[in-house]
Amino acid sequence: MFEYKGYVGTVDAAEGVFAGRVIGLRDVITFEGGTYAEVERAFRESVDDYLAFCAERGEPPDKSFSGNMMIRTEPELHRKAVNRAAAEGVSLNEWVSRQIKAA
Repeated sequence: MFEYKGYVGTVDAAEGVFAGRVIGLRDVITFEGGTYAEVERAFRESVDDYLAFCAERGEPPDKSFSGNMMIRTEPELHRKAVNRAAAEGVSLNEWVSRQIKAA
């Protein structure tokens, strides 16, 4: 897995070629290389090319994640999370963020 300028790429190896794609986007960004160093360089170049392409078109580039997420869970689990957050003196958002960071 690679990370560059806030974008994350995953890689699969098959038949001597490393092929990857940037995940978490509506747009499709792919890259490949014959070695780990080549595929990492190709990933960075693909992200840079994508950002340049968006700039040329005057369009904002898609970002992997906004920082907002909506989750659905059982009411009892929701209640427990709210109670734990309150007991720790933080908001539910802060409590959930701490749990994710600890995971």
